[in-house]
Amino acid sequence: MEYFIFIILAYLIGAIPSGLIVGKLGYGIDIREHGSGNLGGTNTFRVLGLKAGLIVTSADILKGTLATVLPLLFSADVITLVIGIFAVIGHMYPVFAGFKGGKAVATSGGVILGVNPIVFAIILGTFFLLLYFTKYVSLSSMVTGIVSFIVTLLLGEYGLSIVTAIMTIFVIYRHRTNIKRIMNKTEPKITWM
Repeated sequence: MEYFIFIILAYLIGAIPSGLIVGKLGYGIDIREHGSGNLGGTNTFRVLGLKAGLIVTSADILKGTLATVLPLLFSADVITLVIGIFAVIGHMYPVFAGFKGGKAVATSGGVILGVNPIVFAIILGTFFLLLYFTKYVSLSSMVTGIVSFIVTLLLGEYGLSIVTAIMTIFVIYRHRTNIKRIMNKTEPKITWM
């Protein structure tokens, strides 16, 4: 019964559409009607700018973290990593936004932050290093997922390795159109200020 309650809570937390809320309340814009139509941080950065992008990305990370640590706050006898996966699913397929959500990157990072902040710091550094050199958010996200899986294996965090592998599969699956655009050299690159 505890698992069911926390799975539902995690899904609902993950399903909070940060990009939609920030876009509508702060800018009067439905982010789904602009850019890639995605509710995640990258589209928010591109459509609404730096401030909105930072707010949405931070909120999406915190959704994963909150869902993961919530069972600990109630001393529940559940595996928090399993619960965290459902926040990621909620982020990708949010009931509050017609089941069309983000690409699982920030919320997956939040799950990792909730379990192992050191691994989170490593993958955050990896993401920005890759982004600096490739200028592709999508490619940096996918490769960072693979790196996070390898890092957790090397650290002997085998439970986290399994969950990281699952979340990396989510991330790669959600970026399948980006993969085609990268191969066709039509994927947009970011520009550094």
